[in-house]
Parts: sequence; C-alpha cells; structure tokens
Amino acid sequence: MIQAFGLTSNPRKELPPAADDVSFEARAGRVTALLGAPGAGKTTVLRLMLELQQGRGITYFRGRPLHRIPHPAREVGVLLGDVPGHPARTVRGHLRMLCAAAGVPVRRADEVLETVGLASLRDERLGALSRGMDRRLGMACVLLADPHTLVLDAPAQGLSGRESNWLHGMLRAHAAQGGTVLFTTADPKEAARAADHVVTLEQGRLVADQEAAEFSRTRLRPRVAVRSPHAARLAALLAQQARTSQRSVEVVHEGGNRLSVYGSTCADIGETAFHHGVVVHQLADEVGDMGPGAGAAREGAPDGCRDLERDGARQTAVERHQADKAGATEPHPDAGSAVAAPLADTAEPRPTIGSSPLIEQHPTADAPEPAGDAHGTTTDAPEQAAAAPDPASESPEPVSHASAPPSAEPVPSAGPVRPAAPPHERPGVRAVGRPCDAAGTPQSAPAAPPHQPEPHKAPSTLQNHPAHRAHKPRTLDALPPLPPPISVRPAPSPLRPLRYEIRRAAGVGTGSLTGAVVLLVSAVTAVVLARIGHTPQPRLLAAWPQDLPLPPAAIGAGLLGALAFGDEFRHPALAADRGTVPRRLGLLAAKLLVASVTAVVLAVLTLGCDAEVLYLVYGPELARIPADWLAQSASWVGLVVGCAWAGVLAAGVFRSTTAGLAAVAAVPVLVVPVVHKVLAGPSVPTAAGLPMRLREALLPRWPFGGERYLEAALAVISQPVGGALALSLTALLCAYLLTTLRSRFR
Repeated sequence: MIQAFGLTSNPRKELPPAADDVSFEARAGRVTALLGAPGAGKTTVLRLMLELQQGRGITYFRGRPLHRIPHPAREVGVLLGDVPGHPARTVRGHLRMLCAAAGVPVRRADEVLETVGLASLRDERLGALSRGMDRRLGMACVLLADPHTLVLDAPAQGLSGRESNWLHGMLRAHAAQGGTVLFTTADPKEAARAADHVVTLEQGRLVADQEAAEFSRTRLRPRVAVRSPHAARLAALLAQQARTSQRSVEVVHEGGNRLSVYGSTCADIGETAFHHGVVVHQLADEVGDMGPGAGAAREGAPDGCRDLERDGARQTAVERHQADKAGATEPHPDAGSAVAAPLADTAEPRPTIGSSPLIEQHPTADAPEPAGDAHGTTTDAPEQAAAAPDPASESPEPVSHASAPPSAEPVPSAGPVRPAAPPHERPGVRAVGRPCDAAGTPQSAPAAPPHQPEPHKAPSTLQNHPAHRAHKPRTLDALPPLPPPISVRPAPSPLRPLRYEIRRAAGVGTGSLTGAVVLLVSAVTAVVLARIGHTPQPRLLAAWPQDLPLPPAAIGAGLLGALAFGDEFRHPALAADRGTVPRRLGLLAAKLLVASVTAVVLAVLTLGCDAEVLYLVYGPELARIPADWLAQSASWVGLVVGCAWAGVLAAGVFRSTTAGLAAVAAVPVLVVPVVHKVLAGPSVPTAAGLPMRLREALLPRWPFGGERYLEAALAVISQPVGGALALSLTALLCAYLLTTLRSRFR
C-alpha cells in the first residue's frame, strides 16, 4: 500500500512548483493510474515519492518511508524510463549483475527471463533490443527482487497494442497476488482500461481521485464517429433533429469529413442519413477522451471558486458544506451535491467550433441551458428559454442546467467536473460545483432530492491527514504546518559488492579490448625503443620512454580503474531503484580489489609480452632479466596498481571517467615536478639506512628477511613518481571519504 501526503516540489524560477500538495493512496491488490497530460507533474510526483528529488511531503510504503526500508529493491520495484544498462552488456549478464546487487540467487535471472518471455534473447545486447523488448527487460529488472510494490513511469509509452496488453496483464497479475501497482500515463483510455483507480493531475495539482468505473462514466464519454463527404450537411440535420425532439445531442466537427456525435446512437444517425440521402463512409461507436483543456481552471474565475474546484477532488460534499459555514447560509447537508448529481454524466462536452453555423452554440450567458438526457450532452431548446432563473445567475459565469427527464434516475456525483474549454469558447458551460459570486464566495446550492445518492467519498486515511483537511479560508494566524522535507539519499550498497563488481567488469568487453590495445602499444613501443637504443633495460621491458609521463600499461590500468566508477554514473544500474550511486566503503573496497587484480595481471602480461617480442626480434641480449628484479618488479607493480587506484578514486569523487583518467595523467605531469623539487632541496634529510635502524630498534628479528621487502617498498615511495602517486592517492581517498560522510550527514 502506498500513502502519499503533501508531495510538493521546490518552486522554480517564476513558475509554480511542478507538484503542489499532491496526496493520494494506492491500495494493495489494485492497479492505480496517475493520469495527466505531459507536464502535469506525474514524473515529479514519482521522484518525490522515491526520494530522487528534493521537496516536501512524505510517502509510506506499507507504513514505512523509503529511507527506513533496509532493502528498498525488495520492497519497491521502480522503472523510470528505459533500462539504465550498458548497451554492450547482455540481457542475462545485466540481470545477473543486479542479482548480486540485490542479494538474490543468480538463478532468479533465468526465472524472470522466462516470466517476461525473453529466454530466447538472453544473449542479446541491451543496445540491440527494440522498444517492446526493452520494456520486457525493464519488467524483469523490476520483478527481480520480488518486490511488493511496483512504480512505473509511462510503461506503455511507444508500445504497440499487443505489447501494451501484455504489460498491463503483467501489472494486473502482480496486483492479483496482493501487490501494489502504480503507473503513470497520459492516455485517459489506457487509465480507464488498465487501472482499478485513477488519480488525475493537472498543472501539478490533484483534480480527481476516482474509481476506474466512476472515471469512465464522468471523464470519458461515449460517442459515435462519423465519416461522410457531406459532413456539414449531416451535422446540420442532426442538430435540427435534436432540437425538434428536444434531445441533448452535441455534434463536433473534427475537421475534414469527420464528425463526433455525443448523446446519440449509430442507429439514429444512420436513419437520419438514410432519410435525407446522405452518404456515410463510417459509423462506429467509440469512447471519447476528456477533450482539450479538460479539468483546466476556469479563466477569470475568482480564486475562491478555483480553490473549491481543486479541493473537490479530495473532499466530499459534506466537507465542503462544513468548510462554507462561516460565509453562507447553510442548506441541507446534501445540498452540495444537488447540482453535481444531474450533471455527473455530462463529463465535459468537447468544445464546439464557434465559426461553424452547423454546430449549435449557446447564445447568451443569461439564457439558461436546455435540459439534457442521460448522456449529459446539451443543445439549444427554445422551449426552455423562459425557464426560471437560477439562484446563482449573478455569478460571473453562467450556469448550465442539464436536468434529466423526470423518469431518469439521478446518478451520484464523483466530484467537480471541469469544463473542456475556457468560458469564452463555451459560454454556457461551467464547472460543476457550487456557484460563486463576484468575490469568489461560495453560495448555497438548492436542496437535493430525497432520493439523491451519496457522492463518492475520498479514502478515510487521506481525510484524516493534515494535508487533506476541509477547505477553509487561510489566514496568516492559522497556516497549516509544512510537510517534512524530502532529502535525496544515496542508494544502498550492493549486498554482494565483490560479486557485483566482478560481474560488472566481466560483463562487457571494455576490459579485454583495453588490455589488448595496451599489450599491442607496449610491444610496438618496446621494439621502437630497442631500435633507437640508449634505453635502460627496466624501461625497455616496461615500454616506458623518457619523454612520456607514464607507460602504456599504467595508462591502461588507470583507464580501467576510472571506468569502474565512471560506468556507474553513466549507466546507473545501482541507482535505478532509489537515490544516487552509493558511496559505501564496501563497494569502494570491491572496486579497489578488482582494479588491483586487473592492474597486476596487466603489468605481468605487459612485461612478458615485451620480453617475448624483444627476444623474437633482437635476440636474448635485450630480453634478459635485470639483477635487481625484485625491487624493479615491486616498483612496476606499485606504479600500475597506484594508477588504477587513482582512476577509481578520482572517478568516484568527480563522477566521470574522463576526470578519473585526467587525474591519473596529472600525477606525473603536475604532482611529480612538485615532489621532485621538494625532495631535491639541500636541507631535506634522506632516509638512507632506515632498514638497519629499524632492525636495531626492534628486538625480534624480521622473519624471512622482511627488511628487504620493507626496503624495496621505501625505495618505491622515495622515487618522485612513487611519492607523487602515494600523495595523490592519499588526497583522493580523503576526498572520497569526505564526500561519503557529507552525503550521509545530509
């Protein structure tokens, strides 16, 4: 179960917040749709719920906020957009990597692949998947840890009808097993078809919170789609027949030869066309959308009216009645729904074309609207022009009366229904609710009939929350408390960090390709240096010219280290469920260990490859092993491993592979000259004889000649490159720990 209270994003420059005091509830065992046009704030609401964006409010997932859940991936499955995976990784490899991060057995990857129908594409690259297959992989990632709640942002966008049906079937199956499903969509037909409950947003505010059946009845309208080469004539005939029979029929000219007829049937339209000899090419029943501008705030309406309409989506008629006690004469408690009930089925008629004489318009603001049928569409009826004036006729906007026939059973109201167009386009239609005077004060409504059904009530949980109290005039003395702030927190560390890092590094061919390039460049460089001559034997085996700051092996190790964290920010597989890329010591230790092993393997392979190439080209003279091979080997391994660590730490601090590689290159170019200048000073004492003094200071003797290893390590550090590298690693490690602690404190 999801309970969202007071979700409000931070205000933008001269613009209202993308999400403003949004509160709703998604129950377990049901599919809830968050409906809204593009830019209505749906994605912002999801990001606030998942603590991916700073703002205010709080969201409970089965009674706990997300940052209080130990393993969020096992509680909430999230899909925001495409799958954030490396395009060169295979489908199975990506899921196995996520298995290590979520701490689930690796066989779970094959199980979800069978569930979503991707078993035959398990070896396909992520970059080669189609839109539908990518959505199936996204569902596999969401279901990998078997979460209770699914949160998806526009999952069916861009999919074919077949793929959309499959996706909604998966969501329905998850809800049938007791799970909670929340998805966003901009298509009202999709929301009515696939969801059990529909929450409608507009311009960042909640405008409706309804059951799917109620939403379909009040927000979606049945219509008849007509195509005829004589569309104008047919529209005039239908409007004339509606006036003659005193029926509420609305004809909308869609452009060209297309018409949309509301309040009629295919049989009636077909008979009219047949009797008048009008050729019809298409005649089909359809479900219309909400129309352009549906639910929009009425232009020019007082603020009090707009506030009542906005709060009506979350309050019952009784709550509105209690909120208006201070400023109006109190009618019967059910009077607030007396006007809304007969109009509940109107569901915002689509805007008519004012320039066409064939489409019926409402002539003046003073003339009341004619009676409507059960479908709630309206047309002119001269017989009712002299009807009794409405009590709210002094309102800035005219009131449309659509009273049903006496035999018709009134239908319950689902809350305020907003016009489909601004008032200047539809002068005879206003939003359903209490009329407002010029000052925006709600007026009393006429009493409801004795058999008037009770309107749909909002969930009790939302009614009791402070963010959903009845609408009352707010003053500076009684402002409501602000909801708690939302902080963006890092994602949790992988439960199996070492296994995750091994699968991440081995899942793509970047490491193998980088190693092959390093070996090739090193071999060519060694042959060229031997050809030129005057190169010491250690530098010849390492393929390290005097003019280059680093050998190819060290640069390659630094690049692989930078990719270890750079890929996390470029393809944030760990941050897909919540927060940013984690800064945890466990993940850092795993990355440093894997980078160290990779660097050592690369260093050994480089020496062996260079020696073999020199032996084949020039003979054994240039491939001999130096006398001080132990110290040289320690220096070589330390240099390569240090470059790899520098790449890992720099990429983790600066969040970029390029920054990590730049930090590796900056060590010999910028730091080494500074260290060399400091160590070359005449007043700087040397550390000569340190092993002998340590042997004298420590009573027990070094086992197995340990002083030799210590002397070799000190010799490496005492070199300018080694000292600069050690200094750089220390600085980067401190910076990484500082950013980690800072993120935890925030």
